[in-house]
Amino acid sequence: MSTLTNPNVPKDEGRPAFIPLEANPQLMTSLIHKLGVSEALQLHDVYSLTDPDLLAFIPRPALALLLVFPVSATYESHRMAEDSLTEEYNRKGEGEPVLWWRQTIRNACGLMGLLHAVSNGPARDFIEVGSTLDDIIKKSTPLAGRERSQVLEDCPELATAHKEAASEGDTPAPAAEDDIDLHYVTFAKGSDGGLWELDGRRQGPIRRGDLNKDEDVLSEKGLSLGVLKFLEREGGDLRFSAVALAGTLD
Repeated sequence: MSTLTNPNVPKDEGRPAFIPLEANPQLMTSLIHKLGVSEALQLHDVYSLTDPDLLAFIPRPALALLLVFPVSATYESHRMAEDSLTEEYNRKGEGEPVLWWRQTIRNACGLMGLLHAVSNGPARDFIEVGSTLDDIIKKSTPLAGRERSQVLEDCPELATAHKEAASEGDTPAPAAEDDIDLHYVTFAKGSDGGLWELDGRRQGPIRRGDLNKDEDVLSEKGLSLGVLKFLEREGGDLRFSAVALAGTLD
């Protein structure tokens, strides 16, 4: 499933821009490994969200689910209405149930989706000490808002790893300043047992409900609270793809 992602950050000469990243599990897996995630974790294509036989191909538990979808008028209307009722997120510190960054890098929503996937829940335990990602998390955790986003902007290792991955896709890479009409949202289980929707465009992370200890993002409840409800709002436009973060957790 080779899909490009939407910038969704206004053009600003003072902000960096990245080449859009394909929703390609092999490419994305290579990127997270370069950033410091253990090779025990990988990204997997999700060929169906409702067929148990096809879902059975994904190793469990699934630690995060990344959805790539077209930015429609329906989606934008819902997003703006929901965000208008939510205060801007400025929490910081070790007590956060999830780690969230606001997206300030143009065309980086694919990268943001990956960062939110691997930095939360059990996945964080598979980040190598001293790696680029470990350093980003340690620097970001005590910060909030714009300062936290600045950590990503100021990390040359992150920019280099992303550029290398984005240039290796199955389709010709567009320019960093191109307008792409697709976007990423990540669903992950927080340290509080909740299912969280993580999107750098929003006012902050959104808690969508409770999951039991044995339920992951691809469980019946995880899907109904998260991605299936999300897609239901989009009506007839089902042009989406999904990848799951999973692996060997022993």
